[in-house]
Amino acid sequence: MTGAAGGLPKLGVYVHWPYCARICPYCDFNVYKRREIDVARWSGALRRDLAAWARRIDRRPLTSLYFGGGTPSLMPLGVLADVINACAELWGFSDAAEITLEANPTDAELSRFDDFRRAGVNRLSLGVQSFDDDALRFLKRNHDGAQARRAVDLALARFPSVTFDLIYALPEQSPKDWRIALRSALGHGASHLSLYQLTIENGTAFERAVGRGLFKPLTDDSAADLFDVAQEETARAGLPAYEISNHAAPGAESRHNLLYWSGGDYVGVGPGAHGRLTGGGARLATTAEFEPEKYLAGVEESVSGAATIEVLDAESRLVEKLSMGMRLVSGVAIDEADIAALGARVDRLEKLSADGLVVFREGRLLATGNGRKVLNAVLAALLC
Repeated sequence: MTGAAGGLPKLGVYVHWPYCARICPYCDFNVYKRREIDVARWSGALRRDLAAWARRIDRRPLTSLYFGGGTPSLMPLGVLADVINACAELWGFSDAAEITLEANPTDAELSRFDDFRRAGVNRLSLGVQSFDDDALRFLKRNHDGAQARRAVDLALARFPSVTFDLIYALPEQSPKDWRIALRSALGHGASHLSLYQLTIENGTAFERAVGRGLFKPLTDDSAADLFDVAQEETARAGLPAYEISNHAAPGAESRHNLLYWSGGDYVGVGPGAHGRLTGGGARLATTAEFEPEKYLAGVEESVSGAATIEVLDAESRLVEKLSMGMRLVSGVAIDEADIAALGARVDRLEKLSADGLVVFREGRLLATGNGRKVLNAVLAALLC
């Protein structure tokens, strides 16, 4: 994904806000129960961290700024505005730059939508997860279906771009159940939708619940059936998949997430945030301090919040290129250097192709429809 500055990749910024009103039982992100926030300290730290990265990399306008978490819609408005203004001062924004804020459909957050828009947010990502009250209770969400529907409608009336998340493959969910739920969701008219299969992650409350026999996850085959339903229904509604979990009307794809999947550059600030940057022929992988207090102290003491900065070797770059790029329905560009770097693993690639899981097309390597259902297994077979 090449930008306009001397052939450098396009550039975005990711800001991680680590606090939530509650911790969801399926979540394994770097999140913490909400606490009192020192607005001046957080604004100062994030601005200082951004400025440190701006001094290290070649200047180019930002194509995207993404506030993730956690629940960044609980961020004090002063911190949100300060970060947007800092990015404008340090890099500037390209035409049609995307500024995304993740939010939940609670009444407290709905009341702040106009403030978010005035601060410069032009894309809202709503953590709906479901419009069904029983499903929301199972997921331990702090909103109900009526609030979710109201949030989507209010967001569509206020923001140029709106997306929302849904979780599927809930225990005992049938293809018919999922088809009905998805058709209802698509009826709201959002131009982008993220559909995530429920997975039981290590260290989560759901992992402990499964261990105690409180519920059984769907089998892989049953989840694959629901994946098929998602492809059918979103394509029918004009929001086909462009990435394994993401669906959009033409032109409504997430610019920021495309940076991840297409090998673009992005600065990562905030506790535990990751970044990828290109410079001097090297590809850097950065990780910020994980714990909020350590992150704040690190920025205050040493300017940058980075805990690690690693130069990726050729093997790591190849693994990252394929594991991220093959998430896209359009696949990833493969050249002779990539083939050479695969070495003996080319035989594995040929077997995956013979099994109908991947295909070469016009210089690109794509996972087929069947391959996308088992993409993690495909990547493990190719790269491990």
